[in-house]
Amino acid sequence: MNADSKQPADVRKQASSLCVAAVQMVSTPRVEENLQTAAERIAEAVLQGAELVALPEYFAIMGMSDGDKVRVREQDGCGPIQDFLATSARQHGIWLIGGSLPLCADSPDKVLNTSVAYNPQGQRVARYDKIHLFGFRQGAEAYDESATIQAGRQPVSFDMPFGRVGLSICYDLRFPELYRALGVTELLLVPAAFTETTGRAHWEILLRARAIENQCYVLAVAQGGRHENGRETHGNSMLIDPWGEILDRKSKGPGVVVGKLEQDRLAAVRANLPALKHRVM
Repeated sequence: MNADSKQPADVRKQASSLCVAAVQMVSTPRVEENLQTAAERIAEAVLQGAELVALPEYFAIMGMSDGDKVRVREQDGCGPIQDFLATSARQHGIWLIGGSLPLCADSPDKVLNTSVAYNPQGQRVARYDKIHLFGFRQGAEAYDESATIQAGRQPVSFDMPFGRVGLSICYDLRFPELYRALGVTELLLVPAAFTETTGRAHWEILLRARAIENQCYVLAVAQGGRHENGRETHGNSMLIDPWGEILDRKSKGPGVVVGKLEQDRLAAVRANLPALKHRVM
């Protein structure tokens, strides 16, 4: 499930609660500027008690064109964006998830859209390459991620003291079979840059469905506003509990969503309605 992780087998379910934060951004075409903004928001989340902090898809660059992310792509394990994440996790002593950053792909004109997770020591414990690539066309609005992104192939999760965390990115949200393939998780992460058009129609509905059907927490981490390239992202970063209730939300603009995960809540939902045990497929 995760080639990066070298964690001991006993890290699961040692913590009764976990404070988590989603950093909502409106990223620009400038990597250094975005990293500075992310640093400020991470510090803000830590001051509010966050032990796990997640950044959105494309947090480091929302380019003026699709080719901009190709020009700043990094080799796996090496580069200023990855160094920033490792250093930030270590300095604050937190679990830190870089929602997505561009890594080198097989083709020189494409990237892997990759989410990476770091432990409080600044060690990378998981890497997930986005599997499902967004394609959309409605009037003048059109997107084709496959033109500049190479699809991943492997579902990825990692273990931490609170439990198992499943990784996904944006358009993956529409494919429930991906989350089933992760097995039983305590937290699902969904960093995204949902468009305003599709987000307004489907974002909250799909997020709450994933939480309900997997009986786990969902932390959705969004881009949220009007970007310099003219794209409008939906925002609405939120934390959802295993019953599908929204615990906190940030509608638009930069900000931080903070909330607490509770083992007692997970256990109660799963005991009252043991749907995970009732599965036959």
